[in-house]
Amino acid sequence: MSFGSAANTCIDPPVAADDFRAAMREFAAGVTVVTTFSKDGKRGLTATAVCSLSAEPSTLLACINRSSDGYKAICESGFFCVNVLAAEQSEVASRFAGRDGIRGESRFDLGDWENMRTGAPALADALAVFDCRTAGTLDWGSHTIFIGSVVAARVQPGRPGLVYRAGSFYGA
Repeated sequence: MSFGSAANTCIDPPVAADDFRAAMREFAAGVTVVTTFSKDGKRGLTATAVCSLSAEPSTLLACINRSSDGYKAICESGFFCVNVLAAEQSEVASRFAGRDGIRGESRFDLGDWENMRTGAPALADALAVFDCRTAGTLDWGSHTIFIGSVVAARVQPGRPGLVYRAGSFYGA
């Protein structure tokens, strides 16, 4: 299957953006913070559109809005870290979603951060961490799909995960 332009992939017109957003708000998704390090310092953002792509080779997808804080840094650095959040980390999710107005490197004042193999910041007590090098990208609409080749991973299971649905965070 190949990707064409958005204009010629469907015969029927797409659903209205407001209707699509309303329906997608009902889709519960795990919450991550995607981080990187570039010449401008540490950057990160909250993302729910992250999933595995392949176990061999170990790769994942992260869909990032091109207007988000950190997008440019991910493009420039060529690497990123996906931090899977636990239920008690909703404050971290809100911070990196920009809900408190804090942007840039100041977002990392909340939480205990360490550097992964690529240099990307990782939340020390995240449920799981995937350290990735960018293996490919695909621009689509307002987002870029980053394909991450996983160069390191760690897990700290045993706690409920953080889920986003209908504009709110929940423990699951």
